[in-house]
Amino acid sequence: MKFLPFGARFVCSAVAMTCISCGHSSDATGTGIQGTITVSPSHPGPARADEANGAPLKQLSFAIQNEAGVIKEFATDSDGRFQVPLKPGRYKISAKGVNRIRRCGPFEIEVAAGTMTTVQWQCDSGMR
Repeated sequence: MKFLPFGARFVCSAVAMTCISCGHSSDATGTGIQGTITVSPSHPGPARADEANGAPLKQLSFAIQNEAGVIKEFATDSDGRFQVPLKPGRYKISAKGVNRIRRCGPFEIEVAAGTMTTVQWQCDSGMR
């Protein structure tokens, strides 16, 4: 068994502590909502077997409100995903402003303490 000099032991210990603290912080879950919003149908006409009927709802803004009114806003990314930290409670999420999607919410959700609630919401494009 080989022993490392004091300086090398200190560096190894510091690296190990950094790895442990990084792992701990990435495993910690917050409180809020995360998920994906899609829209369908994503193209006019009949559904085709070789083509998806839905698509991610890209870069659309939403407002989050509770009994006090609008408290936060967020936008979906290019894959229709989002993540928003929220305190525990009941919320209503609505598309903001002029909306190119006919029916997209409002969505209601209950956020529990210490959990990141995952949702998959679907909007209707109105295409037929």
